[in-house]
Parts: sequence; structure tokens; C-alpha cells
Amino acid sequence: MNTLSSAQNPALKHLAKLLQSGRARRQHGQAVFEGVHLLSACLDSGIRPLKVYVPAHRFSQPETSALLARLAANDVVQVGGEALQKITSLTDAEEITALIALPPVPAFDGGADCVVLERIQDPGNIGTILRSAAAAGVKQVVLDKGCADIWSPKVLRAGMGAHFLLQLHSGVDLPAWRQHCRVPLLATALHTDSISLYDCRLSAPTAWLFGNEGSGVSPAMQEVADGLVHIPMLGATESLNVAMAATVCLFEQMRQRMAAA
Repeated sequence: MNTLSSAQNPALKHLAKLLQSGRARRQHGQAVFEGVHLLSACLDSGIRPLKVYVPAHRFSQPETSALLARLAANDVVQVGGEALQKITSLTDAEEITALIALPPVPAFDGGADCVVLERIQDPGNIGTILRSAAAAGVKQVVLDKGCADIWSPKVLRAGMGAHFLLQLHSGVDLPAWRQHCRVPLLATALHTDSISLYDCRLSAPTAWLFGNEGSGVSPAMQEVADGLVHIPMLGATESLNVAMAATVCLFEQMRQRMAAA
């Protein structure tokens, strides 16, 4: 097998653009992920990568061999570590790198559970919320235009494969989306009119709205929510990180439903 040894190779330059630019990802309808775990999650979900770039020395590793056996031979490209080092978003250029076509956007089900994110900027927060949604059995995630790119390398790493378990709707105009949501919309807010999470009855489908790390859910979206919810805290801390707050809310919903089953 020939080895790509130069970062100036057109295929590797294309990967570099996709890793660096959300605009390029949108323009080409493609994304890049790095690491064995993400490749395994991708294959388990039934998504076939367009190409998989593998450092030469990794072909002999059992974990890598098992994954590559699930791919067509012409989908695998051997690449030099020095070439990968120049384009990777990681500090370690020894990881498998895969190119995928972005999945088609599914139709939104206005009668089902969903998580809605407004102006969340930190990729780690978005990825963690995706993982929590998938773990809590919520399949739909809606992100407005002010959120960080859901297919960026940092969000993909933080999501740990959750992207492949969810129906993702990004770049959404939330006021327009609100017209299609037929379930109660609950917004987390530190507000005098908010109710305790533990007083909410969460057996029916629900839309959860989580807002910006600094300013929370916007006043405009609070106005169109069906309820404002806060998480009770006994300590002196005023608020939780948005990803932690989302996890608490989603697992309280799951707990109530499991208890009622």
C-alpha cells in the first residue's frame, strides 16, 4: 500500500480545511473525526466513512485491524505520522482519521422529546450535552445559529460518538422552530417565577431549552417557553455549568419515567 507522506497532498489538505473551518464543512457537506473510538461508533451506527487515513505503524495493532476489517480495502489510506502531525487537531498524530459525509437532516418530530440549545459557545459543553441526551434516551437535539459548530473536532471528541445516536438539527431559527414544537417547552432560568426541577412532572414528552454559558436563555425565548425551571442547590454556588445542568434535568426526567414504568 502506498503511503501519503506529504501534508501538501490534496486529500490531506482537504482534511486540514475541514478540521479548521465550519464554513468548509458546510460547503462540502463533510466532517473529519479522529480516533478509534469515534470510528467504531460511526461504524456501529451504520455510517460508512468516505475514507479512513491510518498511520502506517497502526496496521499491526489488533484494535485497528479489527476496525479496518469492517471497511472496504479501497476506503483505507496509509499515511505518514509527520504528514498527519501537520494537519491534526490533536497533539498526538498517531490517531486514525476518518472523512465522513454529513448525514441528512431528519424531519423534526414536534411531538417527541428534544433538547434545544441557544447560543452555547463551548464545544465541550455541546458535546457533553449530546452524550447526556443520548444516555437519557432523548433522540432529538436542536441548535440555534449562535451555537458552536456541532461537527467541529472538539464537539465530536466531547460527544464521544453521541452524534451517531441522535437526530441533529443545527443552525435553526428558534422562534420559527417554536411554531412546530407541540410539547411543553421548559427553559432553565434563575428567575423568581421558576419552579423547582423536582416539582416538575416529566412523564410526557418535553422540550428542554438550555442557554448561553454566561447569559442563559434569552428573554425572547423565556417568553415563549411554557415554564421556567431551576435546579435547587443547598450550597453557596449560584448556578451550574450548562452541560451539568442539562444532565441533571435529563436524568431527573429519565428517573421519573423509570419509576413510573
